[in-house]
Amino acid sequence: MRISFSYAGDFSRQHLTAGLLTLLLSFMGGAQAQTPPAAAVASAHPLATAAGHEILAAGGNAFDAAVAVSATLAVVEPTGSGLGGGGFWLLHRAADGFETMVDGRERAPLAAHRDMYLDAAGEVVPGLSMNGPLAAGIPGEPAALVHIADKYGRLPLKQSLAPAIRAAREGFAVDEHYRVLARFRLKHLQDDAETARIFLHDNELPPPGHVIKQPELAETLTAIAEHGRDGFYAGKLAQRLVDGVRRGGGIWTLEDLRQYQVVERAPIRGDYRGMRISSAAPPSSGGIALVTMLNILAGFELDQMDETTRIHTIVEAMRRAYRDRAEYLGDSDFVEVPVAMLTHPLYAAGLRNSIRLDRATPSRLLPGIDHNTPGQDTTHFSILDQDGNRVAATLSINYPFGAVFIPPGTGVLLNNEMDDFSAKPTVPNAYGLVGAEANAIAPGKRPLSSMSPTFLETEDRVAILGTPGGSRIITMVLLGALEFAAGRPPLDWVSRPRFHHQYLPDAIQFEPGAISAGQQAQLERLGHELKPMTRRYGDMQSILWHVQAGRVAAASDPRGGGAARLREH
Repeated sequence: MRISFSYAGDFSRQHLTAGLLTLLLSFMGGAQAQTPPAAAVASAHPLATAAGHEILAAGGNAFDAAVAVSATLAVVEPTGSGLGGGGFWLLHRAADGFETMVDGRERAPLAAHRDMYLDAAGEVVPGLSMNGPLAAGIPGEPAALVHIADKYGRLPLKQSLAPAIRAAREGFAVDEHYRVLARFRLKHLQDDAETARIFLHDNELPPPGHVIKQPELAETLTAIAEHGRDGFYAGKLAQRLVDGVRRGGGIWTLEDLRQYQVVERAPIRGDYRGMRISSAAPPSSGGIALVTMLNILAGFELDQMDETTRIHTIVEAMRRAYRDRAEYLGDSDFVEVPVAMLTHPLYAAGLRNSIRLDRATPSRLLPGIDHNTPGQDTTHFSILDQDGNRVAATLSINYPFGAVFIPPGTGVLLNNEMDDFSAKPTVPNAYGLVGAEANAIAPGKRPLSSMSPTFLETEDRVAILGTPGGSRIITMVLLGALEFAAGRPPLDWVSRPRFHHQYLPDAIQFEPGAISAGQQAQLERLGHELKPMTRRYGDMQSILWHVQAGRVAAASDPRGGGAARLREH
């Protein structure tokens, strides 16, 4: 029996403790401050956080700082993002309350087609959408940085890119976080001569403290600083990118680069018990899934539940939102995404009515998907400037080190975002996510994403948050949002133990310490399958502005090596 749903109508690491810094500044001018008493930057690397503050100190706004942080992360955190990738930049302009999402997501090459990763028998070829240039979409980050600087920034692009150019030339020191991810992808790093030359040491894992310099990437950044969009998408660099990709077996053309355009999209909006939500729009699934889950949960008194029932209820909301992700979501420029339906409280009420508090719902009983067919990556930063402008940005090259391929002479590490398409309906990608026709490969199409940069607001508080983590991004943001809604500080949002359910595979994944032994036994009696994780996941970066109290706090996830830092006026 299937269940049906109803719908009607230079900052030193010695200043960090366990990778986390929470700073608090009290404002002495009263309780009704309308501009923050401090600016704040929280990012996944201290050098990127320092870059953001350098630009703010030079008179730049949050949008200039976002360009600096994005570009610096492209240099010092090649495991998570880069000029060869893309992302979503959620912007809020304080002067008039205007909000937009800058969509710099990668696009499928024009020669791409829906069956390009299948063999003659129609089966997915393992690794083909993951490794090498055939796995790479057309990058969007360079275009997005130029767009943000030109349209929203105060400073010249060349000034905002200067910290990243300097970091590429002077280098960054390898830490244990880098070594863990490089070890995970070591074989593929060794397979590409350019990637091995830059990111390994004597073709092996670099030792702690080894300095990685990227002069070719510095030249690429300089070309963008001097020539804007054409510094990347036209001229000599574009030709080098295309030549390198095609020699490596890829299908890029100069026309692919010429046609790439940034798109501005209206954020997804929602409300949870008086908490306003603004989050990523398609081709991200994050905003829709987040609002769906919160709409479902708004009908439950979570604070009055015992912890096991609370976890069970949140998991059931996750399950249903991820089912809808698999069924409906894709690039809204190519497919009709029923945003109004999926984010409507009445639709959520129908989903809520299918939840039993005494029993788990097997995912196979949920309608719509045929079930008969058999991380630490990405990056996020949050920025609040002295005027109240804010940015939440989640960027990616997909898997750690992306496609593990650099076109010679460019320094540009390519993404493997083509794996985020549904290579074949119901066949899971690298993160275990399944999809349907809405996310099938098509020329020029943007693949579905889980990146979820988010703003949350109540009458007296503002939150800026997001995280990397592949398929688990949305549920991490959900748990962070519930912490904010409960009045807890950013330290709690970023450090709380996490659990996750994504519809398929039908199991609760959870970090050490997230679910006690007794709770695990109770959840199993309810019918849940449990999958304990051996390591913690995510790297959330968050900022809280308590408007009435005149306080700003920022926190960087202790799971990573990032930095959160305030700057007084």
